[in-house]
Amino acid sequence: MTQAHNNRQNCASVVRKSEPSMNWDRIRIFLSVARSGQILAAARRLGINHATVARQLTALEAELGAKLVERRTTGSVLTAAGEALVAAAERAETEFLTVGDEISGVAQEVSGTVRVGAPDGLGNYFLAGELSGLAALHPGLTIQLVPLPRTFSLSRREADLAITLEEPRQGRLIVKKLTDYTLSVYAAESYLTLHGPILRDEDVRGRLVVTQVEDLVYSRALDYGEAIARLSDRRFECGSVLGQMEAVRAGHGIGVLHDYAARRFPELVRILPQHRFTRSYWLLSHPDTRDTRRVAEVASFITSRMRASRNDFAVE
Repeated sequence: MTQAHNNRQNCASVVRKSEPSMNWDRIRIFLSVARSGQILAAARRLGINHATVARQLTALEAELGAKLVERRTTGSVLTAAGEALVAAAERAETEFLTVGDEISGVAQEVSGTVRVGAPDGLGNYFLAGELSGLAALHPGLTIQLVPLPRTFSLSRREADLAITLEEPRQGRLIVKKLTDYTLSVYAAESYLTLHGPILRDEDVRGRLVVTQVEDLVYSRALDYGEAIARLSDRRFECGSVLGQMEAVRAGHGIGVLHDYAARRFPELVRILPQHRFTRSYWLLSHPDTRDTRRVAEVASFITSRMRASRNDFAVE
């Protein structure tokens, strides 16, 4: 029998022996540290003092008789015992969520908190308006929309639902395609009046191109900006879709924008129609939480609203 196997057996034994008397508040704190990788970040997420988090983590380790986390200056790293406890604690967490839904299911109201991670373009120009409407219908439901140019880990509970630009090929996830969407090249009407029309690729030479910051690009699906940026040696780089939109609207340059967002602003003119890009949005949920009532309700709402608006997401 290998040493690694012995370690796993010992860790599992620690978890099994300790489960009946474990303090759930401490487990909840431990899970937050495990998911965030930092005691300070866990404290912020939980809304408590970081010293309290550290103290409760130490108390849990003493209770179990095992070191769960290696505390380093760069963050917190789980030990083998910590990894074993995460697996057991997440199973218990899922049971709590399911039982809570069953109990509250006696009433018809959807309640609780659901966090949705989404690309900033979709989050700001579509989901914010839609999901706030859903929250208004359910006084007991809190929806946390996090529209950021980044990916979200469901396994680390960074979000209950995540929308991505690529279909994941790995991980224990439930994946559903929402819709295709298109992007085109735009300029403000004021810019074209001042600097002249842009009819061909050659007309882009010497123009300011608004694009993303290349070393912050988090998905291969965001490679469309380079197709236009390579036509000129002048760039304004911005890390968010919202910022790129505002720069183009201000009349300082041209850029590739989401069609469903650009059509909100009549001052924007679509140019260079030969450059059109099609991408997709995918909805991800975790199998342990997707059937909880609040998560299922929000997931169903996002799916139905985006599919109903499918024609708005793409232009010919």
